[in-house]
Amino acid sequence: MLDIVLSFMMFAAFALLAGAFVLWRRGVRKQAALMVVLAIIAIGNVLIWTIPDAGGEAPVDRLENATE
Repeated sequence: MLDIVLSFMMFAAFALLAGAFVLWRRGVRKQAALMVVLAIIAIGNVLIWTIPDAGGEAPVDRLENATE
């Protein structure tokens, strides 16, 4: 289930980047910049959940093992 949520977050981040590009081309700079910031935050959150620690286990793996 968490894999679906993380996938959706990445899809949303790419959609935000595409929307920011369109707004930037139209001259709406402030909203485009805020969309880029939000996309960076979403990507950062996905990375936090998926990058393994020094022990080689990602937080998402620990969560899945705890619920079994």
